[in-house]
Amino acid sequence: MKVVVSAMVDLEPEKREEALKTAQPFIDGALSQDGCIAYAWTADLNDPARVQVFEEWESEEALASHLAGPHYLGMLDHMGSFGIVNAVSRKYRVDKEGPVYNAEGVATADFD
Repeated sequence: MKVVVSAMVDLEPEKREEALKTAQPFIDGALSQDGCIAYAWTADLNDPARVQVFEEWESEEALASHLAGPHYLGMLDHMGSFGIVNAVSRKYRVDKEGPVYNAEGVATADFD
């Protein structure tokens, strides 16, 4: 079953840009891993301290491999070196997915 990870990482605002720019090798490494569908660390345009994280993995096993590997551990050390002020993360198993827009082009919350 697919797994989605969502996180918010807060750094001192003056350190966020440098932290993200120099994190690119860890991001690229994660994207190259088997089972990685999406892996994005981006600046939150509404909060100068916040980094938004979105990850999508093909399975729990793919995520487990990532969490035990050098790209995750490297990113953890890297971001830590910039002084994380706060962080919140959650993972979700996806049991159903579908398009946001139906055949008529209308956005819906339905999965049918």
